[in-house]
Amino acid sequence: MIPTSTEEARAVEPSPQATRNRDSLLSAYRTEIAIAVAMVILALAVGSQVPQALSWGNFSNITQAGAPLIIMSLGVLLVVITGGIDLSVGSVFSLTGMVTAQVMASGFGGITSSLAGLAVGLLFGSINGFLVTVAGLAPFVVTLITFAVAGSLAFIVTNGRSMPIPDPDYWLLNAGSIVPGMPNYILFCVVLLVAIEIFLKKVVAGRWFYAVGSSAAAAYLLGIPVKRTKFFAYVASSLLSSFSGLLTISYILNAESTAGASLMLQAIAAVVIGGASLLGGTGTAVGAVLGALMITVIQNGVNLIGINSFWQGSVTGLAILIAVLIDRFGKARRSAG
Repeated sequence: MIPTSTEEARAVEPSPQATRNRDSLLSAYRTEIAIAVAMVILALAVGSQVPQALSWGNFSNITQAGAPLIIMSLGVLLVVITGGIDLSVGSVFSLTGMVTAQVMASGFGGITSSLAGLAVGLLFGSINGFLVTVAGLAPFVVTLITFAVAGSLAFIVTNGRSMPIPDPDYWLLNAGSIVPGMPNYILFCVVLLVAIEIFLKKVVAGRWFYAVGSSAAAAYLLGIPVKRTKFFAYVASSLLSSFSGLLTISYILNAESTAGASLMLQAIAAVVIGGASLLGGTGTAVGAVLGALMITVIQNGVNLIGINSFWQGSVTGLAILIAVLIDRFGKARRSAG
């Protein structure tokens, strides 16, 4: 229907407030939109070589394979925003799987075994948070130590042997459906994404993370509980790493002592690709999720095209370099403007 009056024409035009809100949203998520576009272009490029890449089955494989990395990246994001780093997440991931499998093999049920696995994350997150906030040690040093300790314990628990999951129903944690029609691995990712994004953007305590990462000294003078905020970030990072470990052993029904060996670098890469700065003060949950998906799409594309899998690290490294350069030039242009 064509408007017949000036009043009707105005009625169908977007209001100035709606236009401002749209522009503000686009500006706030400019990096995330660019990543999404790049990911679509990458998927189409791979699909032009291997049509199977654009099938629904392959998209399902990407999301299921990427779910643990997505969840781990959301935890690492919280630490990075505060200006820290967590190198222990990969080892905590491995140790969680081994402890859960060992407890289950001892005759305990899936729930008790999962709680034992999550306790690993709570313990190491608390150790990291305590040593960084109370002892005042550098996050790199602290998490490098716990990375080594947790990695060693992952071998000690079962003498380096892989452990099958004896509970035949444990796969339901990953691929079951709490919400009909939606696999749990997607549900967990969506719920955590929305919860963390709202927490960071809309909740006062979430804004503290950005303030601490921008300047811990200034945040302290403003009355922000700097130590408590950092402590919570490290605990959350390790807990989410443990949860991602539970999802993985639920998916493959087997626990490996080296399962998380490469995930630490991938999680940090996902956060950086997603627009977060390792100096702290910036980053979004949306960006971290898109960064993790980008890495998974790259790995999937390399496998489908038939490129030697050893090139995955090089391709991921190139993606990180491009993301960092774009961020650096973008900040330079904004400063010049």
